[in-house]
Amino acid sequence: MKSKLILETNIKKEYELLSFELSEKGRRKWAGFQAIKLGHGGKGIVHRATGLDYKTINRGIKEIENGDGLESGRIRTSGGGRKLLTVNYPNLEKDLEAMLEDSTCGDPSNPLKWTCKSALNIASSLWKKGYQISERSVHTLLEKMGYSLQSNRKTKEGGDHPDRDAQFRFINNKVKSFIQENHPVISVDTKKKELIGNYKNWGREHHKKGQSPEVKVYDFLDKEKGKVAPYGVYDLAKNKGWVSVGISSDTAEFATNSIRSWWYEMGQHTYQNAKAIYINADGGGSNGTRNRLWKKELQKFANEIGKEIHISHFPPGTSKWNKIEHRMFCFISSNWRARPLLDTATVVSLISNTTTSTGLKIKAKLDERIYKTGIKVSDREMKQLNLHKDNFHGEWNYSIKPI
Repeated sequence: MKSKLILETNIKKEYELLSFELSEKGRRKWAGFQAIKLGHGGKGIVHRATGLDYKTINRGIKEIENGDGLESGRIRTSGGGRKLLTVNYPNLEKDLEAMLEDSTCGDPSNPLKWTCKSALNIASSLWKKGYQISERSVHTLLEKMGYSLQSNRKTKEGGDHPDRDAQFRFINNKVKSFIQENHPVISVDTKKKELIGNYKNWGREHHKKGQSPEVKVYDFLDKEKGKVAPYGVYDLAKNKGWVSVGISSDTAEFATNSIRSWWYEMGQHTYQNAKAIYINADGGGSNGTRNRLWKKELQKFANEIGKEIHISHFPPGTSKWNKIEHRMFCFISSNWRARPLLDTATVVSLISNTTTSTGLKIKAKLDERIYKTGIKVSDREMKQLNLHKDNFHGEWNYSIKPI
């Protein structure tokens, strides 16, 4: 008995010294060799000293006795080792994305995202959902899904509002409620205006050596071709988008006509029984909180389709959190990188052909109407609107009902 304890102690010390230097295959064969050397009872001694499973020790013995080898450079046989978490849990990435939905931000010009939730808290939340996952594995998954560990960056557009986070929670809860009721939730915004013509478009793509397209040196506006203003509508639940490519001014009338086009071209066919539409928009521009024409035009739209229109605006300085920026616009920009936007047909085609591995589909159409600027809406006209402000920040959250 005493000799066995001494043997176990010696083997344990030797294993502790060597285990970090050996590969998995090396540890296995070392354990097998020790068991063979000890003879009868050797497997038990090695098992107790190292903690290695009997199957591992037996496999090491078999490999030594049979001279079994592996392909050069391999530690395990092909297909060996643990299965990927995403194989064991097919819905893991989808559930993780949903969990991070209300705490994700990033740069709209790049599909890079980051989250304010720690990997430890995420892992804890996933355990509660039945996923056996470590903090390290959460880090790996986040990197795979396009998230990045970030320090503070100077990207703020204004001062923080004290109810900024509360507004995000309000929007997130209402989005979930609308989607559960199968009512459409759309994120809207205007993409930056683009020059039409043979101008340089940033980015690179493959061409034969010396055959890259030649473009104009200076980006002076071509008065005949002008600019385009793409206004986007993104369906959060269906991962589908609509873009009206305007050739005129980016006005509230243009914005609501773009939403109207989305409804008749896509929305009404998908949401036949919907009683309301929920719009998420920035706080400025053609769909801004203070834009009276925006509200007046939405009233016309609500009357026309006979449905309530609910609107929530993002707080000041948070336009980069708008979902359309990350889920649609950045992919459009990526799709037309390094390609001169020679004419409006090219713009419409490139937008319509933008897709992603997650199934994004976009329809686009040229809007050739000319929209007047400077239209005033009087106090009297505003009082005629069937507009209802929410108790929580009514300037950000309100609904317009048909008259």
